[in-house]
Amino acid sequence: MEAIEPAYGTGPLLLIAGAAIAVLLFLVMKVRLHPFVSLVLVSLLVALATRIPLADIVPALLDGFGGTLASVALLVGLGVMIGRMLEVTGGAAVLARALVSVLGEKRAPLALGIASLLFGFPIFFDAGLIVMLPVIFSVARRLGGSVLLYALPAAGAFAVMHAFVPPHPGPVAAADLIGADMGMTLVVGLLLAIPTWYIASYLFALYTGRRIELPVPDDFTAGGELNYERPPHLLTVIGILLLPMLLIFCNTGTATLVTTGALDSDAPVVQALLMIGETPVALLITAIMAMVVLGHGRYPRERVEQICNDALGPVCAIILITGAGGMFGGVLRISGVGEALESTLAATGLPIIVAAFVIALAMRVAQGSATVALTTAAALIAPAVEATAELSNIHLALIVIAIACGSTALSHVNDSGFWLVGRFLGMDVKTTLRTWTVMVTLIGFIGFAFAFVASLLV
Repeated sequence: MEAIEPAYGTGPLLLIAGAAIAVLLFLVMKVRLHPFVSLVLVSLLVALATRIPLADIVPALLDGFGGTLASVALLVGLGVMIGRMLEVTGGAAVLARALVSVLGEKRAPLALGIASLLFGFPIFFDAGLIVMLPVIFSVARRLGGSVLLYALPAAGAFAVMHAFVPPHPGPVAAADLIGADMGMTLVVGLLLAIPTWYIASYLFALYTGRRIELPVPDDFTAGGELNYERPPHLLTVIGILLLPMLLIFCNTGTATLVTTGALDSDAPVVQALLMIGETPVALLITAIMAMVVLGHGRYPRERVEQICNDALGPVCAIILITGAGGMFGGVLRISGVGEALESTLAATGLPIIVAAFVIALAMRVAQGSATVALTTAAALIAPAVEATAELSNIHLALIVIAIACGSTALSHVNDSGFWLVGRFLGMDVKTTLRTWTVMVTLIGFIGFAFAFVASLLV
């Protein structure tokens, strides 16, 4: 929908925006109302407060919600199916064992981290960590030393991939809300994720693991690694993980050659490469390949269908929250609140990428949910991004990473991930703050530093 003539000036619109954030935080933190319901309610209240015509309110809400779901639901749904197939068949264990064997026991933390980076492309943070923990604990028992030395590189890898790289819901939602190209976001996210992980997670784990002695918990996978009946071959696992990236590169690489004039954009082969490299098509092809290659000969068709069906349930809430975030962003744009924020940011001279990071970080600290922080920050910053015509696809992707970094840092007691890591590693609150909280804060700030410097250079 097109924006309406604002009913108020910049000052009142900014007050409405501030009140909306305050009400959202109150509903999520104090009332404990589900974030999806909270975002829908706040979107409705903002529409009423900014005097959007009553007949246009529901269409505006549905337009923002549906537009976001059109991309987010498709990518997240297909991505989680791929991850679930790799998870159930034992792909993570196969990859981790192979890397430990190749790199040697002295580099086991590095091997576990690399395995988690690769496996973290299609699978969510919590599911990936839980699947990898039996391997981590087994290696830690065999080699000795603090379990943090082996667990933190893996946990950090899953956290980085979950925040930086599509098809995870965070970067997908942010890219959709600010209009960033999904393929470019994936490429930029990968390029920044690897050095960020190495510095903020791997090197930090080596430092912390030698200073905090934490034994391997004996109440989780006490019998050792999980045994899979017929785990896939290593090359099969690597092939499934690399396939979507290669397909998406067909789009980004071909588009670059078209731009330089090396290829004719009207050629059928070029059009085909561009189509199969579109992120939804690439993930669809990969999901089908995962079902056929990983499921063939191991499970009956009914079991493969059930595995994929079970993968969708846990992500429904995340998909709905991101859709509601799109609804909130749509209302801000139509009502004129977004333009008021954009003009205020322009007056302060604060770069958009910095403002995006700060807003996401503030929301993260206040209410804990990375998803809510990310969708709210992206919705607030989207009008400013739209008004800045000179932003390239790379700049838009870097803004996505900045938002993701802000929503990752400073995980503490109001974040479910804080308790997940602390519980599984047998840490008390103080130790979890000294390890997990510090690590994800380093990930957020170092990742943002890379993104900000890159935005100045490109």
